[in-house]
Amino acid sequence: MNPASVSGVARKAEGSAPLRALARLGFAVNGLLHILIGFLAISVVFGAANGSADQSGALAQLASTPGGAFVLWVVVLGLFALGLWLLISAFLVQGDPKHKWSQRAANIGKAAAYFLLAGTSLTFARGGATNSASSTSDASAKLLSSPGGVFILFVLGLIVLAIGAYFVYTGATKKFTADLAVPSGTAGRAVITLGVVGYIAKGIVLGVVAILIMIAALTVDPSKSTGLDGALKTLAGLPFGSIILIAIGIGLIAYGVYCFARAWRAQL
Repeated sequence: MNPASVSGVARKAEGSAPLRALARLGFAVNGLLHILIGFLAISVVFGAANGSADQSGALAQLASTPGGAFVLWVVVLGLFALGLWLLISAFLVQGDPKHKWSQRAANIGKAAAYFLLAGTSLTFARGGATNSASSTSDASAKLLSSPGGVFILFVLGLIVLAIGAYFVYTGATKKFTADLAVPSGTAGRAVITLGVVGYIAKGIVLGVVAILIMIAALTVDPSKSTGLDGALKTLAGLPFGSIILIAIGIGLIAYGVYCFARAWRAQL
């Protein structure tokens, strides 16, 4: 199949109404997970956290609720479809070469993240369980034990730090408004406020995750790299950590609600 044919198939798939509808579902279930993680973060402050304050904890919460198994399958479907839509879109980016390749890389990275989260969700939907913090620590241990692993892990930390900085930048500059048709009036102002607060909060958390990864690399101690759960609990241990963590939890909830707005108004 020649490149033109591949592009045509990709464009047809991207324009598929069912796939677009499922991609919107993906934004919505991603929002649901962020809302649950936000509440889990706040529960850490009050000592009411039951399990991990991360994606695994949120999925475990869903699994424990009536009808949770059905919701988890919906989460799997939505996240996989969103990942697929982003992957297809990556090969249809137009514009100057520099912008095209950076946007393509960003979409592929996002797609990979959603596929991984869909895989974790599938484990819970099938009645299993996993711990994201332990998985991150185990992966770091394997990497540190390999040749050049310390350097690679440190670079991965820098990449996550750059992603976190980009989230903060996107929120502070309201760049996210290019991703959706912002409604007019009060609803539009509310969506923008949710996006600003949510993107900045998520960026800060990713920054802490990155710092923990880099500390794990520098100390050759994989137990320091514990993902989102470790990042939130690290924030709780800082001076005024309870206030910081509550603010971050509210920010993650805001990001989750923004994701619902994006599901509604996303420009797909």
